[in-house]
Amino acid sequence: MRSLLRVELTRLRWRRAVLLLLLGCLVVPALIAVATIWGSRPVSESEMATIRSEAASEIARCERRPRQFGVPPARAAERCPELVVSWYVGRQDLSLARERGGSGLAVTGTLTVLLMLVATTFVGHDWNTGSVSNQLLFRPRRGRVWLAKAVVVTGTALATAVVVATAYWLVLWGVMQARDLTVAEGGLRTSLLLGLRGAGIAAAAALGCYALTMLLRSTVATLGVVLAVAFASLLLLDAAGVPEPWQPLPNVAAVLQDGTEYWVEVPPSCYDGVERAPEGSLCDDTRDLPLWRGAAYHGAGLLLVGAASVLSFRRRDVP
Repeated sequence: MRSLLRVELTRLRWRRAVLLLLLGCLVVPALIAVATIWGSRPVSESEMATIRSEAASEIARCERRPRQFGVPPARAAERCPELVVSWYVGRQDLSLARERGGSGLAVTGTLTVLLMLVATTFVGHDWNTGSVSNQLLFRPRRGRVWLAKAVVVTGTALATAVVVATAYWLVLWGVMQARDLTVAEGGLRTSLLLGLRGAGIAAAAALGCYALTMLLRSTVATLGVVLAVAFASLLLLDAAGVPEPWQPLPNVAAVLQDGTEYWVEVPPSCYDGVERAPEGSLCDDTRDLPLWRGAAYHGAGLLLVGAASVLSFRRRDVP
């Protein structure tokens, strides 16, 4: 088994398309980090001077009537310029909590898509060139061949996603420290855990894409199925009235965010009262979707595709 793993890892490293996709896993999150850091940069002295000159009348109005602007009169001279400048600049300080719902999700999505492409490109090339049949001449035990490829693909995807996601959050945290911004207690740990859960999603998606490609024996067919499932998840299932706990995206959110909430319709009689319904009652319009349910939902799909892929590879003829 070790020799098989070494062979598959070598084959993976020699795929130029795979190397380009792995490079994209580094470059795209780096660009997202640069854009996030630049978009939250502090206001420079030159910007401050320009805005103060342009908004001098607004600042003076705030200093004359600070209460209308929500500023304590004792701090009007200090707070009014800062308040008015913030209106004109439109930039917010860097915040890990805000980025967990913004750029952090973009990094996770980018890694997931690129690593899925890595998986289907790697094994699809083997089917297109006939390398699988040649390999089985020397390694006739098909189950081990399937497993070796799966371990290499999943391990590479997991290692790449963990390194990139961890580096992303550490860079943002380091920038906040350099700018002397306050980080909420446990904020870095929460961000790192989100990155690790996202890495798990990316690795599972890569494994599923690999299994589907081994089943369909075509990269193009695999991408077509993935796009069809994505289209159905975004549009058709919701339009058909499928409850959110049975839709893919809410379950992904449950895994990524360590649990999420979804909305449900409640009986009209629930709107007769004035007070909000207690949590967990029939009239509560929100329900919890825990991490374990999201993991079980997608794990079941992954197990189904994987089982079909293994059975097909063991029994079908290999051209």
